Amino acid sequence: MQYDRTLLRRATEAAGDKSSGAVARRLGVGRMTAWRLLNGHGRPDIDTAAAVERIYGLPTAALTRPIPNVEATA
Repeated sequence: MQYDRTLLRRATEAAGDKSSGAVARRLGVGRMTAWRLLNGHGRPDIDTAAAVERIYGLPTAALTRPIPNVEATA
């Protein structure tokens, strides 16, 4: 599975959290962790994923998508 930041970005913006600092405060993580999540440079650990679900209403399954099968497209 691959982490997809798109829904998280939409949810944070809809909640009025326009900066990584605002997201970090809500999730209880460091600002760099929030920045990484919002920019697709890492995926949330289990505690952060639980906080995302609790605060923004996004289940962990919504934050991931299957990795495309490269062989099938070649």
